[in-house]
Amino acid sequence: MKPRGVVVNMIPGLPAHLLFMCVRYADYLNDATKLKSLMNAIISGIKQVITDHQEDFETLSFWLSNSCHMLNCLKQYSGEEEFMKHNTARQNKNCLKNFDLSEHRQIFSDLAIRIHHQFTTVMENNLMPMIVPGMLEHESLQGISSMKPTGFRKRSSSIYEDTEVYTISSILQQLGYFHTAMCQHGMDPELIKQAVKQLFYLIGAVALNSIFLRKDMCSCRKGMQIRCNLSYLEEWLKEKNLQQSNAMDTMEPLSQAAWLLQVNKSTDEDAKEICARCSGLSAVQIVKILNSYTPIDDFEKRVSPSFVRKVQSILQEREGNPQLMLDAKYRFQVTFPFNPSPQALEVIQVPSSLKLGFLTRI
Repeated sequence: MKPRGVVVNMIPGLPAHLLFMCVRYADYLNDATKLKSLMNAIISGIKQVITDHQEDFETLSFWLSNSCHMLNCLKQYSGEEEFMKHNTARQNKNCLKNFDLSEHRQIFSDLAIRIHHQFTTVMENNLMPMIVPGMLEHESLQGISSMKPTGFRKRSSSIYEDTEVYTISSILQQLGYFHTAMCQHGMDPELIKQAVKQLFYLIGAVALNSIFLRKDMCSCRKGMQIRCNLSYLEEWLKEKNLQQSNAMDTMEPLSQAAWLLQVNKSTDEDAKEICARCSGLSAVQIVKILNSYTPIDDFEKRVSPSFVRKVQSILQEREGNPQLMLDAKYRFQVTFPFNPSPQALEVIQVPSSLKLGFLTRI
């Protein structure tokens, strides 16, 4: 089963529902051997597909979505009161009658975590080369309207050729590609939010680390450019109705760094405001940016050593991580919320495009 081409018009999690209906039939027959064999075949089959397509984002997204739907089906039709209360009366008649598959729920949860890890790695690997050029190096202040996403060719999981110049539009297009695929695969909305939050964290961390390492990124103009690009990312979240993902919260340190590059840095009042406003940055990070600040025209001044000392004295009381660099490989813990399907099993139709003619409704 290939994700592209067969999933657009399917109900969310159709493969998972079909697999569960086979499980339910084995339960109906009260055949423990058949049920065990079927569950083992499903799990090993998904593992094999994931092993064979470790770099294929769409396959990983498709089976992450369906593994989670399968996990939900095993809960929804378990016959346990805490899950049955979400069902219609007809759905409750379809609950398992003879076997307790709670142990298999843990196996599917572990499998989904494994797929999710690889799924996230593939997204990060494709986004990574775009971050510093798109967020920091490319001059986007001329206006992004002329760079709005147009058509693109798919190349593995990245939508770009290696020789292309990356811009903020490149990042937005890549995020859009990931989001569209996840939606087409019927992925749980909460999982999509978690994925987007993880990607935004990566963008923020990689961009901020580059600022710490490169003096040419520490100017007022760069601060303006970063804030401009952050506004485009925030607008993208609004367009996709993903404000509740808390993705922008992960960008707060980068946003504060961009603000720090733009503000006055000379008086005692400036020092107090910087310390108050940059709560998402450690003392080490604030001082590093101040020392690296590089004027690019005659209207700007270098930050005086005495001003840096003022800031340091105010920040003495601040507790925080003494590390300068952010951990770009940090992963938020993934959760798979129970989200019962409204789909009635007895009315599910198998699209001919799936070529599953051997399946018979009983």
